[in-house]
Amino acid sequence: MKLASLNRGRDGALVVVSRDLTRAVRVAQIAPTLQAALDDWASKRPQLEAVYQRLNDGLEAQAFDFDQGACHSPLPRAYHWADGSAYVNHVELVRKARGAEMPESFWHDPLMYQGGSDTFIAPHAPIRMGDEAWGIDLEAELAVITDDVPMSATPAQAAGHIQLLMLVNDVSLRNLIPGELGKGFGFYQSKPSSSFSPVAITPDELGDSWRDGRVHRPLVSHINGALFGQPDAGTDMTFDFPTLIAHAARTRPLGSGTIIGSGTVSNYDRSAGSSCLAEKRMLEVIEHGEAKTPFLKFGDRVRIEMFDTAGASIFGAIDQVVESYDAH
Repeated sequence: MKLASLNRGRDGALVVVSRDLTRAVRVAQIAPTLQAALDDWASKRPQLEAVYQRLNDGLEAQAFDFDQGACHSPLPRAYHWADGSAYVNHVELVRKARGAEMPESFWHDPLMYQGGSDTFIAPHAPIRMGDEAWGIDLEAELAVITDDVPMSATPAQAAGHIQLLMLVNDVSLRNLIPGELGKGFGFYQSKPSSSFSPVAITPDELGDSWRDGRVHRPLVSHINGALFGQPDAGTDMTFDFPTLIAHAARTRPLGSGTIIGSGTVSNYDRSAGSSCLAEKRMLEVIEHGEAKTPFLKFGDRVRIEMFDTAGASIFGAIDQVVESYDAH
């Protein structure tokens, strides 16, 4: 099943989207918003799946042409958004570039931070930032949405609570990160609003590409129309999604609609490219002694997408232009 939220009101208007992303139908009679559906998922999911089947069969008389540009993120705001760092080779590379050793614990205990979830960016809306000197960067990732997860759930238990998947652009301000982490209190200003793919999907939509709690498909990023990276999201993912969820739930229950991100997708095989500019710059430092690739500038366009084996877009595209923020 594929779901989206039209950009209406603070929490959007829930629609069911056809498998090929061409048609959609409003389902306010079932649930006005995705959060409302997730709050009663056991009851709402079968009703939404019935609509999805009719839509794909061409039997929904109220269907309309689906426009990704009319969508907000599937959850325009969420009660809980936490991002992991599941690709430990990426973390290892970051530390290597600055000559720091990586603690052995990083291979066994996931890194995770809790981000702001009150103002996500629509997938085709601009990324507005106040200063290019902040070091504006994309981070192409995947994320899952859960139903209610009990505290201290094991990874095996957590797997049963994964209800939907999305793509993520976890926007980062690289030049603000060192100062914040140097205070010993984590990210805040350096992690502004994130954005998500126009469409969220149930794991079964991925077929054999969803296994072992991982998505085994390349995550494709373009900057200004040029291919930037296409690392495989299932390769070199040290911590699978059930493990990340269990980590987040160790000391607290997770409410329905919780979003857990994978962190920047990264492969040891660097020929697939990168999912963030910081990684490319780190590789340049290691190889050439200095970074040559600039961070994003105003006017730059970022596109993040994933395709199935037939070349069809699975989640729709995150497609955004970086713009200068004008407070007036």
